[in-house]
Amino acid sequence: MSLPTAAEIIAFWREAGPDKWFEKDDAFDAAIRARFLAAHEAAAAGELDGWAQTAEGSYALLLLLDQFPRNLFRNSPRAFATDEKARAVADHAVAQGFDMEFDTLERRFIYMPFMHSEALADQERCIALCEASGDEEGTMYAVIHRDIIRDFGRFPHRNPVLGRDTSEEEHAFLKAGGFAG
Repeated sequence: MSLPTAAEIIAFWREAGPDKWFEKDDAFDAAIRARFLAAHEAAAAGELDGWAQTAEGSYALLLLLDQFPRNLFRNSPRAFATDEKARAVADHAVAQGFDMEFDTLERRFIYMPFMHSEALADQERCIALCEASGDEEGTMYAVIHRDIIRDFGRFPHRNPVLGRDTSEEEHAFLKAGGFAG
């Protein structure tokens, strides 16, 4: 079985559109699993690292390493297992100016690995990138994420999945409707 191309991955993502990107949808998760699980595994194993040399390839890698795992492995530690690799791809993409080859909405996915990070410096970088690109909505979400990391040092909603204890402060935050990912 051959792997999809970078262009095929991006076309799928674009066709799905914003209505699907951030919703919990079993059918969408199943579609990603059927079409892209093998590509995700190849990317995670470093077999697609060469894709990072182009803007299109970097974007496809970021979908495979940062976005798709959240659909493929929902409620599992594997949802976050390739986050570090995704941050490295995002860092390279930004350094090469690849982010500027995409419209504002898609550019967010170049920056998303910084937003998904539990490191405050990555959060601050995401805000700066969103602000510099004129993305007010992206900046708003980046600030929300940053504030959670600033306040807790991590995303409390990940605690059960990652086997971490939840502090009283985190529990109160989540119970009051705090960000749930």
